[in-house]
Amino acid sequence: MEFRIEPATERDLPLILKLIKDLAEYEKLAHAVVATEEMLRESLFSKRVAEVLIGYAGDQPAGFAVFFQTFSTFLGAPGMYLEDIFVEPKWRRKGLGRQLLVHLAKIANKRGYGRVEWSVLDWNEPAIGFYRALGARPMDEWTVFRLSGESLRKLGASG
Repeated sequence: MEFRIEPATERDLPLILKLIKDLAEYEKLAHAVVATEEMLRESLFSKRVAEVLIGYAGDQPAGFAVFFQTFSTFLGAPGMYLEDIFVEPKWRRKGLGRQLLVHLAKIANKRGYGRVEWSVLDWNEPAIGFYRALGARPMDEWTVFRLSGESLRKLGASG
C-alpha cells in the first residue's frame, strides 16, 4: 500500500477533530475531548503552537501525527514532542505508522532537533512493541506529572 503524508491545512480542521476523537475512543478517553474546530484553528493555524501531519491511503485519510517543538537543557538544543500519532484500525500494520515516524524523524533531523519524545499508555502493548522495534526506548525512570484544570488555575492565582 502506498501512503502519502501531507501537512494539515485549515481546511482539514473537521478531519483533525475527527481523528482526535477516533484516537480518544481507542484510548478509552472519549470523555476527555473538549477540543472544537475553533479551538484547533486558533492553536494550530493562528498561534501555530503545534503542527499536524495527515497520512492518506489514496485520497482516504488514514492517520495523523501532532507534534511541537520542545527544548532540552541537557542537549542545549530543541527537540520534538509527538503529542499524538494515530492510524485508523483498517490501515494498521500496513506501514503508515512507520512512515509517519520516518517523516517526523526527517523533520527533526532537518531542523537540528536532538530528540523526539512521546508518551504511550502502559496498556498499549502493540504500540510499545512497534516503538521498540523502531529503536525507541522507554524512559522508565521518569514519571509524567500533569497540572491542569482547577489545580492549574488555583496555583496560578496563588501569591
